[in-house]
Amino acid sequence: MEQHKENVALKTSNDLDEETLFVVSQTFKALGDPTRIRILNLLFEGEYAVNDIAETLQLKQSTVSHQLRFLKNLRLVKFRREGTTLFYSHDDDHVMSVLKLAIEHACHN
Repeated sequence: MEQHKENVALKTSNDLDEETLFVVSQTFKALGDPTRIRILNLLFEGEYAVNDIAETLQLKQSTVSHQLRFLKNLRLVKFRREGTTLFYSHDDDHVMSVLKLAIEHACHN
């Protein structure tokens, strides 16, 4: 009985706070969308302008911009400005590692 109380106390102290739960769930939401996966996979190679992403992935520019805004809000991508052009690249090595592992897993099954 005492061991059970200790386990419950330990579990409670290891429980995730609301902010952590939200960020993790939003990260998996981001990785749950095929278009966002395609964009992030492309950004493995380096930085791209919105037009280049749209052309390479055969998507509408508005679709790419919308998805990049979602990814930027989660800090999964970042951008730099050169004149009037924004160049995007990935911004979270941890999430990119998870994505790469998931892709490798899917390719080997």
